[in-house]
Amino acid sequence: MRCWRLAVLCGLLLLAACECSAPPLPNDAYVWQRRWTPALNHALADSADMLRAWRVLAAELRADGAWFEATPDLAALAATGRPVVLVLRLDGRVGALSEADIDARAAALLSAWRGAGIALTGLEIDYDCPTARLPAYSALLAKLKARLPQDLRLSITALPTWLESAALTELLAVPDETVLQVHAVLNPAQGSLFDARRARAWLAAYADRTAKPWRVALPAYGSRVAWDEQGQIVAVESERPALIPGGRSAELLVAPDTIAAFVATLDRDRPAGLAGIAWFRLPTQTDTRAWSLPTWRAVLARHPLTPALAVAAAAPGPGGARDVLLSNRGSTDAPLPFIVRLDARCRAADGINGYTLEYDRQGGYLRRARDGLLRAGAERAIGWIRCDAATPSFHVQP
Repeated sequence: MRCWRLAVLCGLLLLAACECSAPPLPNDAYVWQRRWTPALNHALADSADMLRAWRVLAAELRADGAWFEATPDLAALAATGRPVVLVLRLDGRVGALSEADIDARAAALLSAWRGAGIALTGLEIDYDCPTARLPAYSALLAKLKARLPQDLRLSITALPTWLESAALTELLAVPDETVLQVHAVLNPAQGSLFDARRARAWLAAYADRTAKPWRVALPAYGSRVAWDEQGQIVAVESERPALIPGGRSAELLVAPDTIAAFVATLDRDRPAGLAGIAWFRLPTQTDTRAWSLPTWRAVLARHPLTPALAVAAAAPGPGGARDVLLSNRGSTDAPLPFIVRLDARCRAADGINGYTLEYDRQGGYLRRARDGLLRAGAERAIGWIRCDAATPSFHVQP
């Protein structure tokens, strides 16, 4: 009896150890750039070791019904040695979709990419359609899947707004895999593209609606959003420049430590069927609204994030003016501080590059006028001073 109890105890301990040592969720990355550049090719080569697969934008059906094809460097993509999911984006504002047109476009691109040596594993449709169109979308997907080569899996992106629809069950039965998007511009006043509590609720609800493997799309970028006097969003600028109209606008950010903490909860307690993370989008060194590559790699690798902001005065220039320099000496991108208080011995000052000079009872300070991230290792002038002190002091308030 003692031996039997000992064996049961050992089995339970072994099971617990296996559960605790479950590997982190695998990472995919969306390559969403319309125009490929040397910086993008560098990011591909530098990030391939961290990823399971690429999800690459190949073409987009625009709102006016015309197709736009991206210009991927297929040789650079093939050289990474990673599996590729070819993505067709269909603008949600398009009216009736042409099944024959979409099928022909997909077939031509799949054939061309395979001929270029791409290790294709699937086709993904990214269609942010209104909930009322889900039945028609299901029918289109069923016909598209029937003509897809048997060695390719069909994937689609899914929206949390579909969760309340009874038609979602029929839709999710068609593709082999889905990707739930939990980053969105919902309320510019919130100042973020991502809400961890809301996202966790969406994931739990989605897990109850699908019986097939699925992934969650998480953001590694920011957006500039403009809205009118009624609070309606009128423009969003993310991976592409946009014509931002007059009125109110804001930079919506997703801090790396926020997403890293969320990923840690998924690794510990993943919803049923969750097979991995699909990152939107692959950062490059020239993408000013995405995290830096080192920061992104640190989040993917589940490494500690250690920002370290410092403020100092540069050497005096003509007339005695000195730049106020904000630097990030840490290993990860950091949000710009809200306030930088100036030395009381400074007799003149002003803010630049997104900072304004203001005063209160404590004296002068530079206030952040626009949100943003300062990349690891980067430095930015945020103002200038004329100061009697040889080494002015500053106080940073997050």
